[in-house]
Amino acid sequence: MTRILTVPGWGSSGPEHWQSIWEREHGFQRVEQQDWETPQLRDWVAQLDEAIGQSEESTVLVAHSLGCQAVAHWGCCVINHPVKAVLMVAPPYLDGPDVPAELQNFVPMHLEPLPFQVLVVASSNDPYASLEQAEQLVQAWGGQLVNVGEKGHINSASGLGDWPEGYRLLQALLEPYCVDP
Repeated sequence: MTRILTVPGWGSSGPEHWQSIWEREHGFQRVEQQDWETPQLRDWVAQLDEAIGQSEESTVLVAHSLGCQAVAHWGCCVINHPVKAVLMVAPPYLDGPDVPAELQNFVPMHLEPLPFQVLVVASSNDPYASLEQAEQLVQAWGGQLVNVGEKGHINSASGLGDWPEGYRLLQALLEPYCVDP
């Protein structure tokens, strides 16, 4: 059996966000954070590690936005528990002058190969990472990139609802593990 954990980004994922919908429709579990508004990297990574360690089941992560950066930090520096694969959706690129003060503790980004399969989903008009920047993250993490076209930050503001295209990408990612989420 494979367990799916969602890892929301800054501010969490509201009820209309595809992550929240997937949790309701498919029983995925959310990695909860103590503070969604003023994220602390150390705390987010510790919460992620604790959530992964709560089960002996194989784990696949579905991260969005800043949650992707937390997963990258965890994968490069902590890894106390195994993860099979990660679907990273709309990871922000945090190397630049426009990084909000609240996110400065997530800098520098970890840009090393991750020890699990990584599928990065990017939008061609994401305000937080250009396709070129998303490709740099993919190259560093040793993953694969899927460009889903103009979908903004691939969040509830993008009007995706349950985002069937993303769910199909997750199913393809899970296929090697013979799991039907």
